[in-house]
Amino acid sequence: MKTNPKLKTPEKALQTKSLTGLLEQSEDIKDLVEECVEELSSVNTTRKEIAGTHNQPTDVGDLLEKNEATEAKMGQAVDELSAVNQALEVEVDVHHLLKQRLNMVTQDEIAARHAAFHDPLTGLPNRELFVNRLEHGLAQAKRHGWNLAVMFVDINNFKDINDTHGHEIGDAVLKIIAQRLEQGTREVDTVSRYGGDEFLYLLMEFGDINDVKIIAEKITNVIAVPCQLSIGELIIKPSIGISICPKDGITVFDLIKRADEAMYVAKRTKSSYAFAQ
Repeated sequence: MKTNPKLKTPEKALQTKSLTGLLEQSEDIKDLVEECVEELSSVNTTRKEIAGTHNQPTDVGDLLEKNEATEAKMGQAVDELSAVNQALEVEVDVHHLLKQRLNMVTQDEIAARHAAFHDPLTGLPNRELFVNRLEHGLAQAKRHGWNLAVMFVDINNFKDINDTHGHEIGDAVLKIIAQRLEQGTREVDTVSRYGGDEFLYLLMEFGDINDVKIIAEKITNVIAVPCQLSIGELIIKPSIGISICPKDGITVFDLIKRADEAMYVAKRTKSSYAFAQ
């Protein structure tokens, strides 16, 4: 039995790795099927002519041989097509598997990157990300002549909350405060958890000092809304220290340090907020 030299055996088709190669092989099978259809059509036409003219039996023998050869080629095409379909199924399965693995790796990378720059408890940017944002903000402020402010927000008597009600309640308070701060933050600003019960707020471009006071009062009021907890209501009050660039410093270290010092002034004087002096 002769076979089409362009086609691979079914076993080789199963070993095909290239999707392009499989598609090319499918085209070869299509050509073989069309060739078989033409040959069968020719055999049928000749058979009818023989039947009408009563030709010699040898002619019939030739037709039978040709018909068998064509059927064999058709069988080869069927086997080859089956093998190619199996190989395509394997290729598709491999493609889906690779896609799933790529998605998993991408998700893991995103999660790892988020974990590296965000606080695990509150989900807010952590100290490293805040410093990066502040450095970028300082560069922008210098380039455009903007003012910016850093607010150091501390929760009053937070240690008492932990000691009295436990760390689970303390963590719940921090989550609530973080959510409230984040909801009131402009897109260009950044609020982060600096550590413990301390938060840092980066206020980008503003008009004058009154704008900063308005934001500080807004933060105070939103934090003071009673927290609904499993133990009942808790009213939280903050102390906020504020430093202004360039008046109080032009570096990350200086602005955070001056805001921290101002926060202790606010705490000592029992004020909601205080500016660096």
